Amino acid sequence: MGIEKEKNGMFKKLGGELRDFILRGNVMDMAVGIIIGASFGKIVDSLVKDIIMPPIGYILGKVDFSNLYVTIFPLGEKYDSLSEAAKAGAVTINYGLFINTVISFLIVAVAIFAIIKLVNTIKEKAVKDEKAEEAATEKKCPYCCTPIPLEAKKCPHCTSNLE
Repeated sequence: MGIEKEKNGMFKKLGGELRDFILRGNVMDMAVGIIIGASFGKIVDSLVKDIIMPPIGYILGKVDFSNLYVTIFPLGEKYDSLSEAAKAGAVTINYGLFINTVISFLIVAVAIFAIIKLVNTIKEKAVKDEKAEEAATEKKCPYCCTPIPLEAKKCPHCTSNLE
């Protein structure tokens, strides 16, 4: 019975620690970020496949990038599409799909860069505003250069009389 109590106590402790870990703000924020990121990835994939690549393929001579591949085995065998090659069991290098994936990655990278740039700009503005607010509430003692309140008549550091 003593071992059973120890096991139950251990599971309760682990359960409480797990609950505390999951309910911390960082974990919940991370979970939301992952879910939004997965959805954003699907949107970017659709943007690349359905909107960006068709005009590029048309400009390049009606090329469908998702059907660009090289057959490795059986060597020299030709198929009308990648799906037909897959049905026949052919081994292919799908460089067209790779091109689509690279373009998707570049779009995500640009979007993340833009978001981070925006956040950094907002942070810099907040820091500047905070410094401006601090400067408006303090002045420097002309004798010892210590920051002191604007209303001060005497410096608390060097005890000089202020004008």
